[in-house]
Amino acid sequence: MPFEIDTLRVHTDARGVVFEPLEMEMIAAQRNTHTVISKPGVIRGNHCHLKGTEIIAVMGPALVRFRENDEVQDIEVPVQEVYRFTIPPGVPHAIKNIGGQPNVLVAFNTCVHEPENPDTVQEILIES
Repeated sequence: MPFEIDTLRVHTDARGVVFEPLEMEMIAAQRNTHTVISKPGVIRGNHCHLKGTEIIAVMGPALVRFRENDEVQDIEVPVQEVYRFTIPPGVPHAIKNIGGQPNVLVAFNTCVHEPENPDTVQEILIES
């Protein structure tokens, strides 16, 4: 399975922003979910998953960096836009808030989160 990038539909009004991170047929395969709100300059990830496929919906501003087939790629997610990234096992990835306000990341994984037996291996793609 290759790394995938999708632009999600965002509904914006005076109250804020709404987006749907997954389609209905994707939900059943997920075993873990978490939401992260990162302050400006914060870096998340800098790891790869050994077994789990991770899906992350990122609302910018953000820089998403990943390495696939020894090639490093950078994707910038603009302010209040949402991109969804499907990250297969073994693909290192990192997310940095590159703006002046918090950003949001909603993550799903096909593996259960087990702190005593993590599915991640650290791989630094973005230095702090």
